[in-house]
Order: sequence, then C-alpha cells, then structure tokens
Amino acid sequence: MSERILLQGNEACALGAIRAGCRFYAGYPITPSSEIAEVMARELPKIGGVFIQMEDELASAAAIIGASLAGVKAMTATSGPGFSLMQEAIGYACMAETPVVFVDVQRGGPSTGLPTRPGQGDIMQARWGTHGDHPIITLYPSTVEEVYELIIEAFNLAEEFRNPVIFLMDEVLGHIRESVTLPPDEDIEIISRKSDEEFEEAEEIFLPFEERENVEVIPLAKMGKTRFHVTGLVHDESGFPVGTSNIAGKLLRRLENKIRLHADRIIKYEEFMVKDAEILVIAYGSVARSALRAVKMARLDDIPVGLFRPITIWPFPFKRLKELSKHISGVVVAEMNLGQVAREVSRVFKSRQHFELVSRVDGELISPSEILDAITKMYAGMTEF
Repeated sequence: MSERILLQGNEACALGAIRAGCRFYAGYPITPSSEIAEVMARELPKIGGVFIQMEDELASAAAIIGASLAGVKAMTATSGPGFSLMQEAIGYACMAETPVVFVDVQRGGPSTGLPTRPGQGDIMQARWGTHGDHPIITLYPSTVEEVYELIIEAFNLAEEFRNPVIFLMDEVLGHIRESVTLPPDEDIEIISRKSDEEFEEAEEIFLPFEERENVEVIPLAKMGKTRFHVTGLVHDESGFPVGTSNIAGKLLRRLENKIRLHADRIIKYEEFMVKDAEILVIAYGSVARSALRAVKMARLDDIPVGLFRPITIWPFPFKRLKELSKHISGVVVAEMNLGQVAREVSRVFKSRQHFELVSRVDGELISPSEILDAITKMYAGMTEF
C-alpha cells in the first residue's frame, strides 16, 4: 500500500537508499548534506547495517569501495568541497568496476564557497572530476518524491553496470520538505548484487575482469569468500597490473563501452509541451521547478515554448536533443552556474541564432520570472519583421 509522508529531500535520499538495499554508509559531516548522514546513523543499525563517520571525505569514499567489494551495497554523501576530495577514489571505483553511490548535495563554490546556499557548479566535476577517460552515470532529481525514486535507481544502475553512480542534488532540493507518496514495496524494482557463487568458497582465484561470451558485466564474488585482486592500475582479467598497450587500450574501451552502448537504457528525461514548441527551455534540478512555472506562464500568452528536463545528466541526452532541434528555433538554458550544461547544449544547437543562458551564481535560486523574461524577449526577437 502506498504511504503518504512529509519528507525533506535529504531524508528521502537516505530512506530511499536503505530501501534500495544500502547497508553501509561512510561519510563526514558537511553542509548541506549532513541530514543524510544523520538519518543513516539512526536507521542503519536498526536493520543490521553499519554507519561510520570517517576522518575525511577521501577516507569515506575508500571505505564504501571496500564495503562494496565485500558484498554490501554502500553509499556516501557530501557537498562540493568533499566531492573534490573524493575524486581519486571515484576514479579507482571506475577502474575497479565497483558498484557504489556518491551523493553530492551542491552548494555555491568554488572552495568552501556558500555552505548554506544552492548551486549547480559540480556538473562538470561529476563527469570529469577524476582524471583520465572513465565511464560515469549521473542522476539529478527535481522533487523530493523523485529523490526517493531515483536514489533507488542509482543503486540499481550501479549494480547492473558494476560502476560508480553520482547522485546530484542541491541545497534547495536537499532541505525542502514536501508531501510525497512512497510506492509500495511490490512496485519497486530492486537489482540485487550479481554474485558469482560458483567461486565462493573455492580455492581457485576468481577472475573479476574476465571477458565471457554474451556477458558484459561480470558478477562479483565476495571478498573473504574467495581470492581476487583489485587495483587502480591497468590490469588483465585477473586484476593484476599489466601495463602493455594492447591490454590498456582494450580495458579502457571496454569500460567506456559498457556505459556508452547502453545509453538508451540509462538516460532519462522529462518533456513538457515540446511537440509544437518553437522555443525550448532546458533546466534541471531545483531550477527545473522554476522553469516549469515559467513555461506555463508563457503558454498563457500563446508563446510556443516547451521544457526539456534532463534527469540523467551523464551520459548527456544528445540524441533526444538532436531530434528536438529539427523544429526548435530558440533555446533558453537556465542553471545555477556559468553555463556548464549550456555548453553541452550549444553543441547540438550551435547553428541556432537564438540561444540564451539564464545564470545565477550568487546562491539564489533562479525565479520563474527571470526565465519568463528570457522567453518573452527571445520570442519577440524571433517574431520581428
């Protein structure tokens, strides 16, 4: 039976993670994500889970990787400064193909920036924060109810693709309280850990990176049940370091392809009134709430405008935007940074004369009126003779 409950965004994140099967949380307090740790500290021991406050964010990231390799679904949460410290471990998790979830409740930056104000400045850091070519999946909800649903999806994707998943929020979304409907357990899909039981309790060494016919993601055996090697170095199927060029190229392309070739399965987005739109507003996270209101107000004035909200930020939904570009004449991108997603969007709409960025980096949420002003001015320019 569905349950109606008043939840804060950070609370929904923690409770959704537990529902997804998270049983290990390691973290370090930082505004505006600390409520996630507080709920985890209270709830995990009740169900046999483990909460540990580490000495810093890098240690927290390393701890959840270790827990995951031992067979437990694991998560950490932080904000911008802590997310910066976690980047080395995120790269390690990519190379070691370890399913973990990193939550980043964004605030203003750079450095310690604006601890209690919202920002969206970590979009590119989520994709390229760790060094080298690497695969990543990044989700970004816009409502408290969606936080609960998508954190479960984040764990599912981590398990399905044996890959770290970044879960972005922002201060507004983390701290807002909304009445949400939690779906009944039977309506929630939970992907459990694919464990290679034939190797558990066996004497032979498990090959955690072995290529098997018609199997793209190798199931993990639990550390402690059998022996296998994990490293951040380029490695062969056994996990032991091998630095030859043919193995390096083959490994990195396989890591990239397991995400790239399944982009259609991973990518999620939401559209509103785009079918007849001449102007497309693109916004995500908390700003998408303002954008939706602005689009509705513009429609009352007979302006043909629609909203495209990327839910999966990475991989970026280029394919769908290219389809929409065939009938879109103008684009407005609204975001709380200096144009990180706008630069990606411009790669699709680069030939469009009408392109506008509505940007704030002062710790204030972009209002519907600011977006509406940009829509109205653009439409006036498009209809001038």
